[in-house]
Amino acid sequence: MEAVLSLVSLTVTKVLQFSGLTDNWNAPRAKKMEEKALEVYDVIKSIRDPEKPNTLEELEVVTEKCVEVQELGEDEYLIIIRFSPTVPHCSLATLIGLCLQVKLQRCLPFKHKLEIYISEGTHSTEEDINKQINDKERVAAAMENPNLREIVEQCVTEPDD
Repeated sequence: MEAVLSLVSLTVTKVLQFSGLTDNWNAPRAKKMEEKALEVYDVIKSIRDPEKPNTLEELEVVTEKCVEVQELGEDEYLIIIRFSPTVPHCSLATLIGLCLQVKLQRCLPFKHKLEIYISEGTHSTEEDINKQINDKERVAAAMENPNLREIVEQCVTEPDD
C-alpha cells in the first residue's frame, strides 16, 4: 500500500510540473519568502560599521541578495545571511557578525532560526569566524563583556533612538 501511495504521489507531482500548475502554487510562497527577506534586510541595513561612520549597507557589507529566508513551519523561518567584509583580513568581521545576531534577535517579530556566515572567499579566516558567530554560548559570553556590549549597542542603535 505504501508503495502505491508513493507512486501516486510521484505521478501527481509530475503531472503538476508538466502542466505548469506547480509554479502557480509555489508563487505565493516564493513571494512571501522574498517579503520576509526584505523585512530582514530592512533590519540589518542600518547597522553601523564598528570602525567607520557608515552603515553596513553603505559599505556593501550587506545587500538584499545576502539574505535568504526559508520556511521551517507555520510562522517559523530559517534566516541565512552571508555578509562580505570590506577587506579579506578585516579584524572586526566577528564583531559585525555579533551585531547582526543581536539586532535580528531583538527586532524580528516572527519566530526564526538564524545562521550568519561570511560570504565564501571574502575573508582569510571565514571558517573560524563562521563557527564563532553561530555559537550561541560564545555570543552570550561576548555580550557579557561590558566593553564589547557597548560597541555592539553603538552599532545596532538606530540614529533616531
